[in-house]
Amino acid sequence: MKKGFIFVFVVAFTLTAAGCAVGNRLAVSKSSAVTGSPAVADDSVMLQANEKKAWEKATKTFPVEHQLNVQQFKALYDKVMAGQEDAYLVDLRTHPEFYAAHIVGTDHIHAGHMYTFPKKIKNKDAKIVLWCRTHKRGAYVGERLAQYGYTNVWWYKDGIVGWIEAGYPLCNQFMGLFKVTDYHKSFTEIDNETKKPLYQIREFHPY
Repeated sequence: MKKGFIFVFVVAFTLTAAGCAVGNRLAVSKSSAVTGSPAVADDSVMLQANEKKAWEKATKTFPVEHQLNVQQFKALYDKVMAGQEDAYLVDLRTHPEFYAAHIVGTDHIHAGHMYTFPKKIKNKDAKIVLWCRTHKRGAYVGERLAQYGYTNVWWYKDGIVGWIEAGYPLCNQFMGLFKVTDYHKSFTEIDNETKKPLYQIREFHPY
């Protein structure tokens, strides 16, 4: 009888402790999501410093003459579209970004799928021009392509945002050609009581 009581007590204690642990973990996760405070040590300064170093290294992949502003890119784009020059004009943005709006006639490979370049572009000396929303993905992917062995990689640094701000048209399969006049409006999901974000991590878009 005494052994049975002890067994029941141990099982009850174990279940209670496990329940408290799960509850505490959920509470910490919710607290982090609402307040934005980290549940672990904050290494953000070190991580951001290392990202800056990685970024500086990536940008050195491109000689100055292989870095294009929006007007230089537009001039090259016009030549490629007219058949006067041969180049791959590769938009690196995500599929939703590309489907929403892109530059007419340009190519697309998601930056996260950079490993597919050797399957798609089999000439290591082919002229490849990269861009994204602004500039970050273009540099990082370009660095990796150079590591793969591509010798003629170019970086359009102003990205889709620069193209829009210059007044050039975009297209998608639903609307044909159009110009964007009011760019990058967004909203944020917040907790009604704390007025702080409900989520923990999102990249660019809060929906």
